[in-house]
Amino acid sequence: MDDQIKQIAERLKGLRDVLELDPEEVAKVCDLPVNQYLKMESGDSDISVSVLQAIARQYNIPLDVLMFGEEPRMNTYYITRQGAGISVERTKAYKYQSLAAGFQGRKMDPFIVTVEPKDNQDIYYNRHEGQEFNMVIEGRMLLDINGKKLTLNPGDSVYFDSNLPHGMLALDRKTLKFLAIII
Repeated sequence: MDDQIKQIAERLKGLRDVLELDPEEVAKVCDLPVNQYLKMESGDSDISVSVLQAIARQYNIPLDVLMFGEEPRMNTYYITRQGAGISVERTKAYKYQSLAAGFQGRKMDPFIVTVEPKDNQDIYYNRHEGQEFNMVIEGRMLLDINGKKLTLNPGDSVYFDSNLPHGMLALDRKTLKFLAIII
């Protein structure tokens, strides 16, 4: 996990170097204080998918390049076989498995997200441009969207404005698995 965060951090720094950007410019795109962005870029802090997506959109780079270090190549279709999607564990509690990593020019980013239960019931909030769709596959989810707490069970889904602060927890001390589509 830490190794994956370090690799993403190296790609962020490399991108900034190639584009000759100041840390302040990239931090502004992410709506973060510069010191917080620099912690992410150094690999000392977790990097949320929403931060990566903001950078990818701003600088017209496929999200896959930042997350996985691979350029998408397919443009007609892309199949992800069960359990075979490229994945990254951003933290011990979250694992993102991309379902369309090889398709170039995507209009959305679909993931299977696995969230492990944790003793600490603090919710980590994020927000990002666009909209998001979540459908619970396994376990139960507590989803907080802008202060509104929703409980989702297997088969339940929600579509929401991802500009609003949102975060989730796995309930019942069991692993949560859900489909997330970020548009």
